[in-house]
Amino acid sequence: MGKTITEKIMAAHCGQDSVRPGMLINAGLDIIMCHDVTTPAAISMLAERGLDQVFDPEKIVVTPDHFQPAKDIKSAQLHKRLDDWCKRHNIRYYYPLGRAGVCHALLPEQGHIRPGEIIVGGDSHTCTYGAFGAFSTGIGSTDSAAAIATGELWFRVPGSIKFVLNGRLARGVYSKDVIIAIITRIGTDGARYKAMEFCGGALKDMSMEARMTITNMAIEAGGKNGIMAVDEVTRAYLDEHLRDNKGYTVYTSDDDAEYEQVEEFDCAALEPMVALPHLPGNGKPVSEVAGMAMDQSYIGSCTNGRIEDLRIAAAILKGNKVSIRTIVVPATPRIWKQAMDEKLMDIFYDAGCVISAPTCGACLGGFMGILAEGEKCVSTTNRNFVGRMGHPQSEVYLASPATAAASAVEGKLTDPRKYLH
Repeated sequence: MGKTITEKIMAAHCGQDSVRPGMLINAGLDIIMCHDVTTPAAISMLAERGLDQVFDPEKIVVTPDHFQPAKDIKSAQLHKRLDDWCKRHNIRYYYPLGRAGVCHALLPEQGHIRPGEIIVGGDSHTCTYGAFGAFSTGIGSTDSAAAIATGELWFRVPGSIKFVLNGRLARGVYSKDVIIAIITRIGTDGARYKAMEFCGGALKDMSMEARMTITNMAIEAGGKNGIMAVDEVTRAYLDEHLRDNKGYTVYTSDDDAEYEQVEEFDCAALEPMVALPHLPGNGKPVSEVAGMAMDQSYIGSCTNGRIEDLRIAAAILKGNKVSIRTIVVPATPRIWKQAMDEKLMDIFYDAGCVISAPTCGACLGGFMGILAEGEKCVSTTNRNFVGRMGHPQSEVYLASPATAAASAVEGKLTDPRKYLH
């Protein structure tokens, strides 16, 4: 029986000729992503056990992002501990304030992600990097401590579900709409501890930024990881961004690989989607919910804060004024600078938006756009749980940057296609 991409990568990292779903393995790690929320706890665990060590200071990538710039004394203390730890261990790839950004946008942009590798991070949306043909998954602080000290972790090999994305997306429909539609179909536990493998003609037309939006939200269906095969789009991105010439290993699923299920989607039939409170799988076509009043629009996050997302939003906001609070958050300093160079910042300013420094911000209820009781926000983030962005009685509606921008103009959920000519 053939093997999937995920199974091949895991086998290569545990010294086995092959692995099968359900096996427990101990695998070597290529990259560990660390940020300001979960890493300080991992540092403390190691110090308490006399294990203040790192397995390889060049395989750990660190950035504050959730509460940066520091929003209060507690977050400032977290940043200080991260800074001191990086200096003490000579962590080579540390991105401090001024170069810090949302981790899942920063690592690919800075060339730290390679196909065929195993990448872990103390953040649930670490599954983003699977867009590059890598096995990438989120871990907690305890596993982060073990990974930092040893460079290894145990895993249970996940079974795989194949998602075949057929057709071509219509104008005004984006990868965010695709992943909301997928989670709506299978449910928020429909891929629990499974590898979500994406393929198909619709995927081939998507940029790497669009693909990362899909793998980013694999965890919202319960997935252990999201993964896509390497193609010419992947290679072009890597040629532009990789830090060195070390090369990489490309794995592909065999034609006779075994999948636990196969889900096919006609992407050409999709329309813009909105995930209603309080689950990412509570998706509805925008035509069914248009007209619902909003109090805020939030455009940013590790899901949709990249330059492509800002361009999409700016195309709708250009020449228009927002009628509700609208917050735009470029995911990294490079994206912020590129948006400024492309005059997107002028469009956002003229439209009446607030433009933030790169940060996770309000996505997790941190700062830069917290919601009051009873308020509703259309957001390009990835989660709309109760209290996710503020008061427990506020509501978050997940959507694409286009839908968020169109809704900002009209102050209510709006089909973005009416603004695209």
